[in-house]
Amino acid sequence: MLASDMDARGLRRRTVRRFVEDFGSVSGEEREAINDAIKHMYSPDLKNGWGIHVVQEVKLLAKKEDRVALDSAIGELVLLGMQREMAAESIYNERCIAVNDGPSWAKYMSISGSHDDEYDIITLQYTEEGLLSIDENREGQAAFGDDIAIEFLATEFKREIYVVQAHGSDAMVDEENCVFFLPHRPRSEICEPPFFLFMKGTGNGNGHKFRIFHEYTLHKNNLRHKINYLVEF
Repeated sequence: MLASDMDARGLRRRTVRRFVEDFGSVSGEEREAINDAIKHMYSPDLKNGWGIHVVQEVKLLAKKEDRVALDSAIGELVLLGMQREMAAESIYNERCIAVNDGPSWAKYMSISGSHDDEYDIITLQYTEEGLLSIDENREGQAAFGDDIAIEFLATEFKREIYVVQAHGSDAMVDEENCVFFLPHRPRSEICEPPFFLFMKGTGNGNGHKFRIFHEYTLHKNNLRHKINYLVEF
């Protein structure tokens, strides 16, 4: 099946399935390296990294069916005199799943923003001084696009994937506003021409929107795609 034969949710599921299968068969050393990379991205050590980052994020997974109970527990702490954000931080850290290894990453990356998702993403934002804000994600935001996901998407389709990141207020696909990154190579052999993953900001603070193309044409000073995109997610 080609990427054009499925919707964004199907593509996400296929990527996660490929990750789970490969993660279960790698050596213990490689599995530990993958877990460390996931923990670094989504459950960073907040004692370190401030020379590079102004804000660091911790991702947690809250079961949708538990949201009422979580809200109730937060409310109880507020009634005892705790500030709401401090109460929410305490309850979420205690009762939610940290994204810090392969199995929790698979749950996280499966979140498509649909009503059928099992989990919501909770994001705790920190500065060096402490908690900055909490995104409780009542709208069911989706997750996608880290290096691990793109690598396993490349592996699933046996193609290199070039990420094209659009900048600027309109985030147009043109040479001046785009940055090309080195390709993500599949973990196995390359059997097909590359995909181009066009990434642009959503404009609403919820991350990025992605489109997958399978052919670009480069003119003198103008980059434009020859065909319509295959999948948007």
